[in-house]
Amino acid sequence: MKLTSYQQNLLSDTERLTAFYRIINEKVMGGVVYDLGTGSGVLSSWTAPLARTVYAVEKNPITAKIAQKNLNSFKNISLIQGDAKTISFPEKADTIICEMMDTALIDEEQVPVLNSVRKYLNPQGDIIPCGVFNGVEALDMDIPYSCYQEEETSNLKVMSKLLIYDKIDFKKHITPEIDYRINLTLNTTGTVSGVKITTFTLLAPDFICGPTPMFNPPLLVPTNQIKGERGDEIILKLNYIMGGGLDTLKAAVETIS
Repeated sequence: MKLTSYQQNLLSDTERLTAFYRIINEKVMGGVVYDLGTGSGVLSSWTAPLARTVYAVEKNPITAKIAQKNLNSFKNISLIQGDAKTISFPEKADTIICEMMDTALIDEEQVPVLNSVRKYLNPQGDIIPCGVFNGVEALDMDIPYSCYQEEETSNLKVMSKLLIYDKIDFKKHITPEIDYRINLTLNTTGTVSGVKITTFTLLAPDFICGPTPMFNPPLLVPTNQIKGERGDEIILKLNYIMGGGLDTLKAAVETIS
């Protein structure tokens, strides 16, 4: 299989791959499948033996050429090079696979793509993944910019319990603009200077895949600084656009007067 360096990193994440392989084998039972953002084509290659037809869509022309070479041996895969948001598909899908995922769905096109393509899904069809839960924790952190958490990230102090603030169902229309005021209770005394956003992915209604190195790693976001005592409640003002990029992300904290 021909791969870019980024695709090699994706395929090295065995937890992510194992989860998708299991759900594809459980959910795809013939019919028509869309694989949106096919990349290397690995998910299409797993889907083809289980489906009548697979439409593998890739926006990047260089990546699409790589995918075409990887998928040439599958006679029931039709590769389409183009933007999934503007494609008129020739037939409706029984399953849509769309793994344009990113923490809180901010920096990838999962939401705008599904909002455009969902009309092609048959009424009893499935979307893989089918949704996400987003959670947030208050932090004392010394990183002045938004970044994804590495395992070795140091100088982080968790200041609150994880609070699930959003649950998103991919089969329903999703409003991309997020504007939340979230109450968090501090479980320790100190200075709040950031938050951590964690996304838990529902590959199926009964199958949750937590963050992995290449699948929605936690996102660290700086805020202004406020001091608090254990038991204090603070308000997190969180704004971003799903699919709009990290530049749309804004977070601020304030005490409850």
